[in-house]
Amino acid sequence: MECVSPIKEISQINAIKEKLQKQSLRDYLLFVFGINTGIRVYDLLSLKVSDVYDGQDIKEFLTILDTNNEAPKVHYLNHQVKTALESYLASGTLEDGDFLFKSKKNNLPITRQQAYRIINGVAKEVGITEKIGMHTLRKTFGYHAYQKGIAISILMDIYNHHTHAETLRYIGIDKDEEPYIKVDVNL
Repeated sequence: MECVSPIKEISQINAIKEKLQKQSLRDYLLFVFGINTGIRVYDLLSLKVSDVYDGQDIKEFLTILDTNNEAPKVHYLNHQVKTALESYLASGTLEDGDFLFKSKKNNLPITRQQAYRIINGVAKEVGITEKIGMHTLRKTFGYHAYQKGIAISILMDIYNHHTHAETLRYIGIDKDEEPYIKVDVNL
């Protein structure tokens, strides 16, 4: 597996969001959801509408059960995610039992490969030259969370890492890089 990079430049994130919003609300939601929650691609693609929507409102928190019988992971759905979800669900084409990132071909979620093609393709279109993949979404979340003041110990827990160094390396923080920290993860 090739090592991919986080998207560090907010202007590049915004360019991707703008392009995806015009292209497909599903694909836009996939990107926004990933960079704002840090959820693994497997878990993202497994989500059903009922996991994030109670029939009347978008849920504030998403709980994902860990396959290793560890404690469930709870993810906050911030304003960006909620707004993207509201726009996507307003189309009225999905039901509670449907996969959130449903394929256009069948009732299954899009594949990991299709998700990769979507994210990698749009990244190239906006001029990103670093290696981009589905882990880019998780890494982008962690990079910006760290830059905005989220404690490395919290990120370690989200990623199930054992050391600070492992997490810093994962999110693309060079040990010589001096961060200027803002506390506001609102991508």
